[in-house]
Amino acid sequence: MIQVNKLIKRFGLKTILRGLNFNVQPGEFVALLGPNGSGKTTFLRILASLSRPSLGEVKVAGYKLPNESAQVRARLGVVSHLPLLYPDLTAEENLQFYARMYGITNYESRITQVLQMVGLEHRRKDIVSAFSRGMQQRLAIARAVLHNPEVMLFDEPYTGLDQDASEMLDGVLKSVAAEGRTVVMTSHDLVRAENLATRFDVLSRGVIVASAASKDLRKTNLLSFYKKALQVEA
Repeated sequence: MIQVNKLIKRFGLKTILRGLNFNVQPGEFVALLGPNGSGKTTFLRILASLSRPSLGEVKVAGYKLPNESAQVRARLGVVSHLPLLYPDLTAEENLQFYARMYGITNYESRITQVLQMVGLEHRRKDIVSAFSRGMQQRLAIARAVLHNPEVMLFDEPYTGLDQDASEMLDGVLKSVAAEGRTVVMTSHDLVRAENLATRFDVLSRGVIVASAASKDLRKTNLLSFYKKALQVEA
């Protein structure tokens, strides 16, 4: 579903990604971990077709980036710590706008479905500017899944959320994953990542330095695996 080979990303003289290899099978939920500055957000921006690779091959859902970015975007849902919503519109109006942009016909039933999935159906007529940070993040997920994407990218979705909002987001992410979508999520919250993902990749100094399936971590925990990966790299 996602194939990345020898990816290099440079900004001027600074190299952020240094020959990164990364492959994700359909239905996998991969937590991409790593310290600040390791290149996680840069990498997700490339997968989302928001940034161009300097060198290397990137395929998402069978399409090459950056040449086939339109085809990739049609199959992709992206959620970051910025909700990308129109604050002066209602929740329903926001989703109607994106439904038209994605070319979804007869979208009212689909809007109801995604609002129910994220627990906001009762707030569909409310202005988004009145929503809490957690509610806006849930609506952002509804926006991102509206067109039934095959692949979901989450870049630090828990940023700025309180405990209650984070717990609600846990449930929404589990619902998204349960529908069989391929998910890649960056996160600094190892406890939440451990409860959600089926695989954990550690990105450090621009490359993947360790990878493990959740079933292989039964004799240890994610924190120990993460620390060991960074120690080996150091």
